[in-house]
Amino acid sequence: MTVTTPAIVLTAVKYSEADLIVSCYTKEAGLKSYLLRNLLKSKRGKLKPSYFQPLTQLNIDAVHRDKGTLERIREAQVAYPYQSLHTDVIKSSVTLFLAEVLKSSIKEEEANEALFQFLQESLLRLDVSSKSTHFPILFLLKLTAYLGFYPDFSEAQLPYFNMLEGSFQMQEFGHAIKTREAVQCILAYNDLSWEDVGNVRVSKTQRKEALSWLLEYYQLHVENFKQPKSLEVLQTVFS
Repeated sequence: MTVTTPAIVLTAVKYSEADLIVSCYTKEAGLKSYLLRNLLKSKRGKLKPSYFQPLTQLNIDAVHRDKGTLERIREAQVAYPYQSLHTDVIKSSVTLFLAEVLKSSIKEEEANEALFQFLQESLLRLDVSSKSTHFPILFLLKLTAYLGFYPDFSEAQLPYFNMLEGSFQMQEFGHAIKTREAVQCILAYNDLSWEDVGNVRVSKTQRKEALSWLLEYYQLHVENFKQPKSLEVLQTVFS
């Protein structure tokens, strides 16, 4: 079946001398993987290697057999030429980090228009933003709402936070329990809008703690979630 859909590139891995295996999150079919033959050698084809940088937004014509095998992209065009996402050192580090998180977090081969729109709009905001320091934290926190495990901070006055249940509680019982003090680093980002993110007053130490807290939270709620290899680079550029 031929499908025309917007798509966001998550990863591109070299396969043999000239092929790429590309993972994309598509608006029409969710997560899909494609085998692009001879892409790295061909200079006259309709597809260019530069199209498949992490988090590039494309419009693609693809053949989906839906048999659990690698699919095929017939044509692709860049939907939004980024201004700075792949050229600014800090933003490119954020981009690699987010791409890894998304590849570990999104599993479904089915459409989720709300999630796709969130990703699309968030990446455009990052591209034009002059401040990206807090972006990874707010993005990961907002993403949990679309993945189904946004933490419930409505009773933040209680002394303990249950990481598995995603909520505060009065007593220290259960597994993966945090004190309220250990969760304080993330509370500053709760209900924060993109417009207000530049006004957050959080120290570098608290920011690092918030990111670590979120990654631990993801590991508990996403099966086989992998710690991003780019985390160290991200922390270095923000230090």
